[in-house]
Amino acid sequence: INGILSSGDFIFYLLILKAVERARKAFLTGRSKPLEHRIRQLKNLQRFLLEREKEIAEAIKKDLNKSEAGTQLYETLGLEGEIVLAVKKLAEWVAPRPVEKNLLTISDTVYIQPEPLGVVLIIGAWNYPWAVTIQPLIGAIAAGNAAVVKPSEVCVHTAKVMEDLLPAYIDKELYPVVTGGVSETQELLRQRFDHVFYTGNSMVGKLVMEAAAKHLTPITLELGGKSPCYIDKNCDIPIACRRVTWGKYSNCGQTCIAPDYILCEPSIQDRVLEEIKKSIKAFYTEDPKTCPDYGRIINQRHFKRIMAMTEDSTIAIGGDSDESTCYIAPTVLKDVHVNSKVMQEEIFGPLLPILTVSGVDEAINFINKGEKPLALYIFSPDDKVIKKVIAETSSGGVLANDCLVHYSVSALPFGGVGNSGMGSYHGKFSFDNLSHLRGCLIKQLKMEGVNDMRYPPHTAKKLFWARFFILKNPDLGWLGRMTLLAIIAVVAAVVLQYSVLILYYYYTCLYVSVSLREAQL
Repeated sequence: INGILSSGDFIFYLLILKAVERARKAFLTGRSKPLEHRIRQLKNLQRFLLEREKEIAEAIKKDLNKSEAGTQLYETLGLEGEIVLAVKKLAEWVAPRPVEKNLLTISDTVYIQPEPLGVVLIIGAWNYPWAVTIQPLIGAIAAGNAAVVKPSEVCVHTAKVMEDLLPAYIDKELYPVVTGGVSETQELLRQRFDHVFYTGNSMVGKLVMEAAAKHLTPITLELGGKSPCYIDKNCDIPIACRRVTWGKYSNCGQTCIAPDYILCEPSIQDRVLEEIKKSIKAFYTEDPKTCPDYGRIINQRHFKRIMAMTEDSTIAIGGDSDESTCYIAPTVLKDVHVNSKVMQEEIFGPLLPILTVSGVDEAINFINKGEKPLALYIFSPDDKVIKKVIAETSSGGVLANDCLVHYSVSALPFGGVGNSGMGSYHGKFSFDNLSHLRGCLIKQLKMEGVNDMRYPPHTAKKLFWARFFILKNPDLGWLGRMTLLAIIAVVAAVVLQYSVLILYYYYTCLYVSVSLREAQL
């Protein structure tokens, strides 16, 4: 198998193979499909989040130094909300969805039937190890799929809790948890799945897409990018900077939709720096290193990567660090240029560069020269400015006058575009993304005369009627369909009545004719 494997590797290979095989067999039994099963599994998942709250928080504290309150706020609370929504709406989501009819299908049954895709592979990320791993699982369960869950190996303690405790609450055959590192993930990607859901960076995303292509497996890629933040000189700068500070330094900057850099006019740069400094102190005290609400970089490799980005810019705020504890203070950089190291890749850490532009037009041009970001932030009191930025740029999502909170709105699709990803999820979008929306048309073996226009021999008259029915379809709607059916019924009744009168006249004439002939005889 791909060369000589060690005994440990071979055991892992067998475990992976068996987990995928069991999930496939369990799915083929059909037990993941009934509405009652899906709701029961979702409620069990919610019970897990509540009953194992302490173990979840302790693991994340060890991995990312998140506080218990922070874990609930940024990780599990949103998951509970997604479960409550899915349980409430699932009967509606799984039901057949009627579609608009046309003249050719007016008497037919036409609808969309959501159906499970099959076995889904969910590859989670380490920055929000519960939120970005379990949220796709909620969608997979709601859609009636089986799912193999692969938590990030970078969050060692969280992955262990997920592996040990999750199978005690939900069906362990339908939803197995597979742990391990790069080799285990590669082995998983060699298996055939019906959908792959990956959260991470674009470099690995390309490898996931390449592996999935070998089986023509559809994928969802939730990636990231350099999410810009434009601050208009006319906005309330203290409020804008408070919200940007919160959005940037939550989870120590390790958030895929964190503001990656600020664009503002030179005239307000010093004011922006001053207000961000005030907000950092208000949120994390004079010494963020001792603040329980300020996190840590996940490991030393990322610590070194982030610190290298500060080399060719000026540190305006912060800059303190401690490699032994993976601590980097909330830091703001100025004198940043397009070619600076910090502008070459997504930062994914607590560094916030400020670049100056002459106004909104230059900001838009700057944004459009880069890859399409996962999020785009605009701070302005002017609706025209906000609408201009939305109209002239492209991003996975856009948020005006705040940061991050669009992620929490289940009614909005969350996902990237271009280099920041493909596909979306949250709420009903998760359900639809992990379902096959099957088009269904049910006709009757009646009214065959209507079909004559499609049968050979093809004539000009048949083409005329085909063009009429296909190209002249009115927007019927419910009232229109009822009206058209009523007209058809009236016409049919008139035709039937007319036919009866003709027959009556014919038989009357025949009777009279026979009677006269008999009289003559």
